[in-house]
Amino acid sequence: MTEFLMKPKIDFAFKEIMMNETARIGFLSAVLKLNPTEIKKTQILNTYLRKEHEDDKQGILDVRVSLNNNMEIDIEIQLSELRVWADRSLFYLSKMYAEQIKPGQTYDVFKKCVGISILNFDLFPKETEFYSCFHIQEDTRHFLYTDKMEFHVIELPKLPQELKDDSSDILLWAKFINAERKEEFDMIATKNTYIKSAYKTLQVIRQDEKKRLAYEAREKALRDYNQGMLEAELRGREIGRKEGQEIGRKEGQKIGRKEGQKIGRKEGIQALILDNLEEQVTQERILTKLQKRFNLNETEAKHYYEQYSKLK
Repeated sequence: MTEFLMKPKIDFAFKEIMMNETARIGFLSAVLKLNPTEIKKTQILNTYLRKEHEDDKQGILDVRVSLNNNMEIDIEIQLSELRVWADRSLFYLSKMYAEQIKPGQTYDVFKKCVGISILNFDLFPKETEFYSCFHIQEDTRHFLYTDKMEFHVIELPKLPQELKDDSSDILLWAKFINAERKEEFDMIATKNTYIKSAYKTLQVIRQDEKKRLAYEAREKALRDYNQGMLEAELRGREIGRKEGQEIGRKEGQKIGRKEGQKIGRKEGIQALILDNLEEQVTQERILTKLQKRFNLNETEAKHYYEQYSKLK
């Protein structure tokens, strides 16, 4: 039992941590950049996953919190890559905002709605910072249109390897959520009182047999889901590779290249572009051929043309 550790990023464990009011205040103050003393009251509005436990295979947590009776917060953890996450989080936060008003009420009933997304994948591949915060504001002068909607995104894969003495509270929380080894938990817990309380919650619930079994079932379901997605992706790649080779062979025969039977789809595209350039075929005509023979759209055809025409 002493060797068993619950990972906070497994949604079941994180939900249990959020039931601890001290940990909840510490986490919210870190993300929202509030002094903990400014948080007078927090109340859990929804303590369940959208789909209960292991059936929700994507691992989407939905803990909804009311803060000081003037703000509603939706905290979600997403363990599997979901490229439409921004659209999805906007949808759910907008829904949460709209649900506040009842027939006959005026618009002054609306509370600020905040979405906190903890992601186990890179949502913004070109950005290097692990934490981002978004508001609705004017494009050029950057003043707020309204402060009633706010989005916080924590991308766990972008966390720095080492902590510094002056590491921010939000970084400490992100490292704690992402931690998997006892040494990590012990070290981070010494740096933040609220995280220490969260760690104690993990230590308590790991000794509850029912909660431990529920956690293990949840972790297994997430692992099985991710493995299934990986195998499906590998099967798709293999099918695509074989189809690409077949297209490449046929295209290679058409353009008279001896090695045409061995090249795949990209090689076929490259061969068509280079051969037509040698024959001084116009760019417009080459793009038309690419779209027709390889089922490409205009943007894709231009991309391949720019890439391979440089080789001539």
